[in-house]
Amino acid sequence: MEFIDEQYTVITNNSLVVSEKFGSADVYGQNAKSILNKATGFIKAYDFTLNPYRGCQYGCTYCYAAAFSPNEKMQNDWGKWVLIKENAVEVLEKELIKWQKRNSDKLPSIYMSSVTDPYQPIESKTQLTRRLLEVMLEYKPILVIQTRSPMITRDIDILQRFKNLRINMSIPTGSESVRKDFEPQTPSIRARLNAMKKFKTKINDLTGYLPKLSITITPLLPTLLEEQESFIRELNFVDRVVIQNFHASHKRSLIASTRDTAIDMKKKYEWWYNNEVKSYQLFKNKLIKIMRNVEIKEGQAGFTYE
Repeated sequence: MEFIDEQYTVITNNSLVVSEKFGSADVYGQNAKSILNKATGFIKAYDFTLNPYRGCQYGCTYCYAAAFSPNEKMQNDWGKWVLIKENAVEVLEKELIKWQKRNSDKLPSIYMSSVTDPYQPIESKTQLTRRLLEVMLEYKPILVIQTRSPMITRDIDILQRFKNLRINMSIPTGSESVRKDFEPQTPSIRARLNAMKKFKTKINDLTGYLPKLSITITPLLPTLLEEQESFIRELNFVDRVVIQNFHASHKRSLIASTRDTAIDMKKKYEWWYNNEVKSYQLFKNKLIKIMRNVEIKEGQAGFTYE
């Protein structure tokens, strides 16, 4: 999965000065030259990616996006900093106006976000993602939102007005103990599931458009054997489940790569990773058997809007 993006061209000033602390994260603010960036590689089916922030406070051990950090120190401190694209709303408005003039017969397709979480904790303060959604509404995009945050339910009033929307909720494991090992700074599995179910209960034909709902089990982390069936059955309310293995691991920058911290953590779960191919296939077989009315997709094919 290569989400090569705007990471090294977007910033107009190379100097980074901490403006505040939010929780344990250093917060930076800079202006962006562009907010809609041409989608390539893994998500080339879209016209654009949209990343309101750079960096991510969730700091998941396996996150490929750390490879796109501004420098080696920030790469090593992944999860301890976030950069706010302060002029993102104004830039987005200009770019969508420009798009509409050139493509009056086509709706833009946008993937938000490829290398950050648009609903990471700082969003509760800045409401930048919410303001970007308000701008996008007028242009009726085909929009996919990728997040692992229950905060997305805050914006149901806006999201239900998008006719072409898919929400991908990332839940890589069905076991809380595994989540705490691989992504300890993230919301609980229960909170994420409840958030997705809220869309089903709060939106109807009278209130707006119900978005397409996906659970992305990516990368597929271990789920304890005794918890697998119950976890899978809990996913029956969505229309799609996506599974995918870890990215390859290498030292090059600007290429999606699984971090060393996750590779080290895999040693704790030898019962799964000693035969990772078999573990993956057995879990996939359970998905197919239990979720007869849910679309099961793998890898790149699962991240399309359709």
